[in-house]
Amino acid sequence: MTPLSWTRRVQVRLDAPGLASETWVAMKGGHSMRFQVFQDANAVAHAAAVTIAADARAAVAARGRFIMAVSGGNTPWIMLRALAGEEVPWKDVHVFQVDERIAPAGDPDRNLTNLHASLLEHAPLSLQQIYAMPVESSDLEAAARQYAETLQQIAGAPPVLDLAHLGLGPDGHTASLVPGDSALNVTDADVALTGPYMGRRRMTLTYPMINRSRRILWIVTGSEKVAMLRRLCAGDKSIPAGNISQDQAVLLADRVAGG
Repeated sequence: MTPLSWTRRVQVRLDAPGLASETWVAMKGGHSMRFQVFQDANAVAHAAAVTIAADARAAVAARGRFIMAVSGGNTPWIMLRALAGEEVPWKDVHVFQVDERIAPAGDPDRNLTNLHASLLEHAPLSLQQIYAMPVESSDLEAAARQYAETLQQIAGAPPVLDLAHLGLGPDGHTASLVPGDSALNVTDADVALTGPYMGRRRMTLTYPMINRSRRILWIVTGSEKVAMLRRLCAGDKSIPAGNISQDQAVLLADRVAGG
């Protein structure tokens, strides 16, 4: 087994006096992941917004568009509101969902509800630039295929995201790739359906789709994530999150999650 090694340096943000972050680079099998620890979840969210904005400008300059997918959670909604205040080429931005609960339109459990409230209401982005997972369909299998086709229309065949934002659950799940679910084994589709998890079935991007992304942006906050964060950084493939590519990934955590 290839040993995991770390390099460390401490940075002080000149644009935010008193806010220090530690940057680590995990190296395993030739891959690397930048790991930064911030004071709190709010600082993590703002740092994530800066990262996304920079990637958006670079993608538009290189390819004429920026395509990202966003997960749910709590900190991401702060991140998206902060992103609205960054320099972003909004007319060339396309926003997909990483995952979504099977629930009616407007349901507070829906990631889309929070996505609209956090981004659509604060940034100069049109409704047509946000691609909602069609979880209200009566035929969910066909809806998953439809979403995969939409990804191809916008992001190519096979579709490649410029950035996939991911969170980390206390059980090691990411997106809606949860322990023991059949979606973990899907290798021939970019979008899949899950069984019930915490009371809801989900629609989710699969490993192949996520791992083709040019950038993986992890946002991890909260003391309940400490153990799984260590396992993620160690490349533990026994947890769902451990099967996400670490190559060129960026992980932003608050101090309590970073342990």
